[in-house]
Amino acid sequence: MTSVNLSKQHSSAQQALMKLDAEVDTALDKAGIDPLLAELVKIRVSQINGCAYCLRVHTRDALAKGETTDRLAVVAAWWEAPKYFSDLDRAAFALAEQVTSLAVPESRTFDDGSLTDDQTSAIGWLATVMNTWNRIAITSHYPVAP
Repeated sequence: MTSVNLSKQHSSAQQALMKLDAEVDTALDKAGIDPLLAELVKIRVSQINGCAYCLRVHTRDALAKGETTDRLAVVAAWWEAPKYFSDLDRAAFALAEQVTSLAVPESRTFDDGSLTDDQTSAIGWLATVMNTWNRIAITSHYPVAP
């Protein structure tokens, strides 16, 4: 199979996804989700999916927004570093992992009361869209260079 850049091959679908991404950003803002937490969720989803392109983009974005290298270093094992992350952060990571992995049936470990319904919905959508972006980048073989 040849490598096809999905974004270029069907650019109207790419544009529709970009509009959905903007809607999710609005939902996150309305739900009171810190933009830095949104970047960390994007990083965690991209780690699970093995998307180097998105990892590079969102790690750079997180650093630009003031994230520390210490916290970035432990996102992949956030449950082992509870002092680095708030209850809300940990709930967001757990929800994003559940959406990404779709391990059914499994307990809803994110549902500890740290997230409001609005926040749960916004982060659920964020993880859904980020999974889509990862799949586009991986399938299209987006180049990853320093």
